[in-house]
Amino acid sequence: MTDMQWLDGGITAVPGILASGMAAGIKPSGKKDLALIYSSAPARAAAVFTTNQVKGAPVLVSQEHIRDGRAQAIVASSGCANVCTGEQGIKDAREMTKTVGELLRIKPGQVLIAATGVIGQPLPMDKIRGALPKLVKGLTPQGGRSAAEAIMTTDTRPKEAALRLDLGGRPITIGGIAKGVAMLEPHLATMFCFLATDAMVSADALPRVLKRTADVSFNRITVDGDQSTSDTVAVLANGLAENAPLERGSRGLREFARGLEAVAARLARMLVADGEGATKLVEVAVSGARTRREALLAARAVANSPLVKTAIYGADPNWGRIMMALGKSVARVAQDRVSIRFGDEVLVEKGTLRSGARLEKIRALMAEPEYMIGIDLGLGRGQDRVWTSDLSEEYVRLNGKYTT
Repeated sequence: MTDMQWLDGGITAVPGILASGMAAGIKPSGKKDLALIYSSAPARAAAVFTTNQVKGAPVLVSQEHIRDGRAQAIVASSGCANVCTGEQGIKDAREMTKTVGELLRIKPGQVLIAATGVIGQPLPMDKIRGALPKLVKGLTPQGGRSAAEAIMTTDTRPKEAALRLDLGGRPITIGGIAKGVAMLEPHLATMFCFLATDAMVSADALPRVLKRTADVSFNRITVDGDQSTSDTVAVLANGLAENAPLERGSRGLREFARGLEAVAARLARMLVADGEGATKLVEVAVSGARTRREALLAARAVANSPLVKTAIYGADPNWGRIMMALGKSVARVAQDRVSIRFGDEVLVEKGTLRSGARLEKIRALMAEPEYMIGIDLGLGRGQDRVWTSDLSEEYVRLNGKYTT
């Protein structure tokens, strides 16, 4: 199996990828709110979007542009989601892709667009029009961090990851940036993830690899159980590594997919760790389910339970809340077969409190910023996991005043 080397630099660690970020005046705070990612070489592209029936104008426009499997730039804004803005919202999104395309001398259809922030408000296009030329002029091979900062909303820190792996004697680089700290639930979240690679990937393979990658990373995280209208995960593959094209079914594609999944999983964990008001990152790992699907359903039921999440916040080993959450899930659960452990400490056996369970040790573990809750349903071989955060007073404070 190919070794992976983690790199600094995020998305601009990838050869041929330039980025920039700036304050255009979309956010009243004056913080950065406009980002651009550009591949100096034409690239194959793939993307997955929110499955929410209410979709932002940028999602609708990007869905059109990605159909031919090619893109060379991604422009993203934060502070205003451009959702529920009618025809004007679509026009504004198209204008932004057209302007960026003209400035970069590429077709508008080669530009993907994304926006995040408050729903129902129009973009301040007068400010954006003045900012786009500066955004393009600011493109640099060191601009990944600036772009990562510009897509943040209530994030407290930028999210970047990059790695290098060897495929058939050629080094391949994969990098990405992400944002998102709430409305985080399966089927993506109020999040962006923009990925890039210098690998040459066949046109029919890239969408499949990206879909699988999103499924095992961003579709396995939750902060509050809500699902956004603006989710976008996109990848650009510019082929500058000049490797033999990675075809479906090949070992090279499997190794590349492993690298892409590693970058996405690292970013996904960053999103949960920075969840609004979050103080804990907890992996809920379910085994012993009848099927993998039932393991995932059970894990999600526990990870999304407000009572479990508040117990996590309070470092309270209230295992009854976990049993409750399991029991209300769609997955088959036989309570007298369930075991629960925190890290290596077993708390529940055969559905009851384990004799000699070391509660103080478990409380100490729950005070740590990161740990694992393991659940064995004792019914089969299905297993899966979800990453979740705790639910704190700060989450309520942030969302009680989000538009003000």
